[in-house]
Amino acid sequence: MNLLIIAITSALVSNVVLSQFLGICSFVGVSKSLKNSAGMGGAVIFVTFIASTVAALLYKFVLSPLGLDYLRTIVFILVIAALVQIVEMFMKKTMKSLYNALGVYLPLITTNCAVLGVAISNVNNGYSFAESIVNGVGTAIGYLISICLLAGIREHLEGNDVPYSFQGMPIVLVTAGLMAIAFFGFSGLQL
Repeated sequence: MNLLIIAITSALVSNVVLSQFLGICSFVGVSKSLKNSAGMGGAVIFVTFIASTVAALLYKFVLSPLGLDYLRTIVFILVIAALVQIVEMFMKKTMKSLYNALGVYLPLITTNCAVLGVAISNVNNGYSFAESIVNGVGTAIGYLISICLLAGIREHLEGNDVPYSFQGMPIVLVTAGLMAIAFFGFSGLQL
């Protein structure tokens, strides 16, 4: 039951993009089409799952026992960078069109503060190994939900008559703000 609560909380209540405001760059940049958003969300799920797993193991068995807690951010960034390189090489070989569509945003997962934020919050919250993985996957699923919702809304906005001063990025930011307000409603869940 505790793992289910962590999953729901990390995906909806404490949504990484709409509540914690982490990962905004790729959230806004990739959300022009639903297909690209789903691909980016899938890549973030994979990287976050592996990063949460490896970071939890490294912290528990290497950093903490050796008293090297102060190196956790640097170590976590290096782990995430290595994982992103693996994902990037895989996508380049197997999903060329998605790789080209994601462009610069795929390497930005390396510095995506959402992925790093998950690894650090797992340590700060004192999560066990299983709880770290569930929190990581739940957070990544929350990212996928929010980026796909924004992409769907943006696709529908293209055919609408938006006032000139709101065209482009302003309407995207207003939409993201309204989504954040809507997701705030999940904070009332009694889990």
